[in-house]
Amino acid sequence: MQSLTIIIADDHPLFRGALRQAVASIDGEQKIVEAGDFDAARRAAESHVDADLMLLDLAMPGVSGFSGLMALRAEFAHLPIVIISATDDAVTIRRALELGASGFISKSSGIEEIRDAIQVVLRGDISTPSFYQGGQEHDPDVADLINRLRTLTPQQSRVLGMLAEGLLNKQIAYELGVSEATIKAHVSAILLKLNVDSRTQAVIQLGKINVAMVA
Repeated sequence: MQSLTIIIADDHPLFRGALRQAVASIDGEQKIVEAGDFDAARRAAESHVDADLMLLDLAMPGVSGFSGLMALRAEFAHLPIVIISATDDAVTIRRALELGASGFISKSSGIEEIRDAIQVVLRGDISTPSFYQGGQEHDPDVADLINRLRTLTPQQSRVLGMLAEGLLNKQIAYELGVSEATIKAHVSAILLKLNVDSRTQAVIQLGKINVAMVA
């Protein structure tokens, strides 16, 4: 009988319960690991290297918009990640897929719809809401930015997300358990890859792909 390990990362306990219900309706045995913030989601992925799937809330504590997806995608390349969000416009869905998501589930979806989407991804396909029509990024500057963001290492993606939250180098160093000199090196590399001159400009660039998130 099929055994699945699925990580559910969402800061709302009630919605985690809905996701658990959807996963439980899939045939076979399931091991469900829950996380209520980004750090817990990362630890879950790190300690469950055999996980089959992560369901990741796009707006959760400890991360800014798509930076969480970028960091996890870079660090755990083998782990399919499906974005869960109440912000389900075409631009958000497209950018999530462009940044490495294996699927997108709207929080307005019913239990059966969520289950079906999960099964599509477990089969190795990409799952999107039925109303999503696809398409390409219309803004060439944003398309170039997304390509540049893809070049960031996992730690650089995390640092950029923390810069966007307004943290100082000293605070980021403490949170990540590294030296302040290491963070300065990461920031320098980020500025180079994004072709900007300051951390403020880097945060502005990240903000160009982060639409207004609804929890």
